[in-house]
Amino acid sequence: MTSAELTAQAQALTDAILADIPLNRAMQLRLHHYDGERLSFALPLAPNINDKGCAFGGALVSALTVAGWGLVVLALRQRGEQCEVFVGESTIRYRRPVWDDFRAEATLAEGADWAAFFTDLDTHGKARIDVQCQVPGDDGEPLASLAARFVAKRHSH
Repeated sequence: MTSAELTAQAQALTDAILADIPLNRAMQLRLHHYDGERLSFALPLAPNINDKGCAFGGALVSALTVAGWGLVVLALRQRGEQCEVFVGESTIRYRRPVWDDFRAEATLAEGADWAAFFTDLDTHGKARIDVQCQVPGDDGEPLASLAARFVAKRHSH
């Protein structure tokens, strides 16, 4: 798939997220980048602020969760799979306050493998995959990180 096709597919998913999930509209989530391996959303600080003037923890975990979910949905769509995708479990770490506009990025976790995921999906009709998400800091260290396991389940016909 070309870079333009990947971006168009990610933009279509972003548009659907904004249409279907009012919280993400309120957060003003927008597509930042997608290259087939990393999905990144950009968010302004203002609608995601807390009483201290930095990003609200709930906004961070929401943005990171939707980035991870989106990464899995896009991988499924690229293979023509129709599945329900949901987060099965996740762990958030807030490392430092987020004082500016921010990004929520998702990639496969170390050791996770799309081939094994799709083999399980073909064999069992459902599969799990671990995703690592982060709000990157200017120094390369994450300001917040989310380790999540997403589950995909084929639609029953």
